[in-house]
Amino acid sequence: MVVWFTGLSGAGKTTLATYQTECVATPASEKYNACIMSTQYTVRTIPAAIDRALRRRAKQDAKSLNTVAVEALARGLELDTKPVEHTDLDALIGSWQEDPAFDRAIVTFERVDEEAWK
Repeated sequence: MVVWFTGLSGAGKTTLATYQTECVATPASEKYNACIMSTQYTVRTIPAAIDRALRRRAKQDAKSLNTVAVEALARGLELDTKPVEHTDLDALIGSWQEDPAFDRAIVTFERVDEEAWK
């Protein structure tokens, strides 16, 4: 982290007021300050299976291990802001409707070409 000062006050020492008014913020220092000011946890005795799964997901999604772990905690606590996207067909169960015109249109697809299967 690089911090630049435009001047020093009082016998070579910088006061908090001087720091706040004369410090030039850099993107790196902003991210560092955001990190040290956020809530942090130390989690011990992570089972090997969880460690492997988190690391695999982090690599697969090109995310940091921390980001993946926080997302997993949010999902586990049902705090995830994005709804889970289901890719199954459960929503179609019980929705079948008879359609004679469709049945007539697909009759040719049910015919087996015996020559093609020899």
